This record gives sequence, C-alpha cells and structure tokens, in this order.
Amino acid sequence: MDTSFDMFIETEVPENQLIISRTDLKGVITYVNETFAQISGYEPEELIGKPHNIIRHPDMPKSAFADLWETIRRGETWRGYVKNLRKDRGYYWVYAEISPLIKNGEVVEYKSIREPMSREKRIEMQRLYDKLRAEEEGTSRVVLYVRNESLEELGKYEL
Repeated sequence: MDTSFDMFIETEVPENQLIISRTDLKGVITYVNETFAQISGYEPEELIGKPHNIIRHPDMPKSAFADLWETIRRGETWRGYVKNLRKDRGYYWVYAEISPLIKNGEVVEYKSIREPMSREKRIEMQRLYDKLRAEEEGTSRVVLYVRNESLEELGKYEL
C-alpha cells in the first residue's frame, strides 16, 4: 500500500514572477505562460483545452468561485486569494486578478494574472476558507493519524 501523500506540500510562487492564463467564456484554458505550467506542475499542452478548474483545490469554498464568475460576467475585474491544486496533488497560493477582455464591445475571453502572497495572508485565508466551507458546505478539513498496523490491515482489502 502506498502511504505517500503530497497534498500538504506547498510550492511557493517566486516573488519576481507572474502566473498568466487566458480562458474562453466557459473557463476553458486557451493560453498559459511558462510560469503557470512550472508552478502547477503541468506541461502547457496538458493545460490548454482543459477547464481552468483542473487546478481547483478542494479547500476552496464554492462561494469564492460563484463570486468570481458573477463579477467577471458583469464585465468587472475580480480580485482575490486562491489556493490551487498542483498536478502532484500539492498546492500553491496566489493573489489573482481576473478580468474580461473586450473586443468591439463584446467580452471575448478572460485573462488571469496571479502573483505571490505573504505567508501571513496564506494562513489568514486558509482559516477563512476553512470557516466558509464549514458554514456553507458542512465540510471540514481533517488530518487523521492512524497506527501503521491499521494501515496494513486496510491494505488487505480493496477500497
């Protein structure tokens, strides 16, 4: 039984780099910069054509994304803090600005620029998002330690 679990490994976004992506109006990725690919752990080709929520971390409350979509569909820029899921199941935090791109008076796509955030802000936002998920969705993040013998016993069964 493989007991490795990378969900608690954080990748920090370098201070001098921006993560940039564009999506169509349904949130399907049409462009990523190299920093996005590197930080998320994907190759650019693995991201293009996929829904942007491929990197949605389960700690993110649904209300954050509801607010994001409501804001950008109104033609306004959304700003906020996002915890993203890496391909290896680790995570990274960003401050994001997502805005509609308008041509000839019509929204044609969305552009997202993301930058690093301080450790203090990451801790603050994790606590807030844990609280929101508990209130809105009735779910809580739990870390559970079990005896190795129990894991060995579980390994005898298909889960």
